[in-house]
Amino acid sequence: MQIFVARLPGTPVFDPAGDQIGRVRDVVVGLRIARRPNVHGLVVEVQPRRRVFLPLTRVRRIEAGSVVFGGRLNMRRFEQRPTETLVVGEMLDLQVYVDDEPMTVYDVAMEEIKPSAWEITKVAVYKGRRREPRIVDWNEASGFDKLQKDQGAAGLIAAFESMRAADMASALHELPSKRRLEIAHALNDDRLADILEELPPDDQIGILGTLKPERAADVLEEMGPDDAADLLHDLPEEQAAELLALMEPGEAAPVRRLLTYPETSAGGVMTSEPVILPPSATVAEALAHIRQQDLPPAIAAQVYVSRPPTETPTGTYLGVSHFQRLLREPPSTMLGAVLDPSIDPIRPDFTLREVTYYLANYNLVAAPVVDELGRLVGAVTVDDVLDHLLPEDWRERADHDE
Repeated sequence: MQIFVARLPGTPVFDPAGDQIGRVRDVVVGLRIARRPNVHGLVVEVQPRRRVFLPLTRVRRIEAGSVVFGGRLNMRRFEQRPTETLVVGEMLDLQVYVDDEPMTVYDVAMEEIKPSAWEITKVAVYKGRRREPRIVDWNEASGFDKLQKDQGAAGLIAAFESMRAADMASALHELPSKRRLEIAHALNDDRLADILEELPPDDQIGILGTLKPERAADVLEEMGPDDAADLLHDLPEEQAAELLALMEPGEAAPVRRLLTYPETSAGGVMTSEPVILPPSATVAEALAHIRQQDLPPAIAAQVYVSRPPTETPTGTYLGVSHFQRLLREPPSTMLGAVLDPSIDPIRPDFTLREVTYYLANYNLVAAPVVDELGRLVGAVTVDDVLDHLLPEDWRERADHDE
């Protein structure tokens, strides 16, 4: 059986009982002189964002859409050995030579030579801008053992294309710094913004600092204002001011407002772009707004109602309509008639501790933030609070805790 490796990332992994325990993220191989690489196993990501090693000797079968293993899975964090190579993370996009011509690797195939013994047997390459595809035997390609200054990123991005932003951020975090930057630079602004929102602060600063200021400003514009403000808080004051000046005024304005609040206050962690509608809007209109695919679940859980203007800071804040209530009402009902009178808004100067108690007390996933003039200035979501309550290195701790 022959399997092309670039198709494996994201494949669900199931234990002997049929329960999904994670997803494939990479394939580990050992390069050998004058011989085809042998496949050691799979890198599997389990929750919470921990990468573990699954030896191929324990894999019972690899099918379209699933990997099934037998025995027990060692939950110790995967650590790559000096003699090992990651196919997706390190081989894709390499320049190799076939018949003395430079080619770019976009996939490799592994094959079961005997039970539980796999080797890399084929290399899928393309040449030039036309990307004329070609599949050759492993021994026909040379150059896998050489370090390259500019490896490229198209193949790895294609392999990770279906990943959620959080999963791709986790994958990027595990890559060597040089490779991480190659991928980041090759992503479009929107995708890079989504991934930056999920990366630890050190990675965010490292990537943003290698971009030209104009592009860094474009990426910040694609981020949520609260995430952009958090990132700018971590930058040197002069660099943050430069990037704000390069952003479009309309995009920079909400970020500037958020930067005026202390980082650990409701105003400092809120999003300035919740779903806001006037009281004359109907339930049908509200449901259409929260149905948008790009809205995070915590934001889509409620609609805030205010007098015009309905962009923060709004006109007079009137109240909130919860998603469940909207589902129970006739579509033609006006939002002004379905407000929840029991939810009082919070102030921008609430501390994180006060916000946490508020959300827990009312069993909410989000809360309206209203200023002293009665205007809605944003909403605090439970994920915003968690991001700031957890230690800055919580992602690394999740990876390293045994």
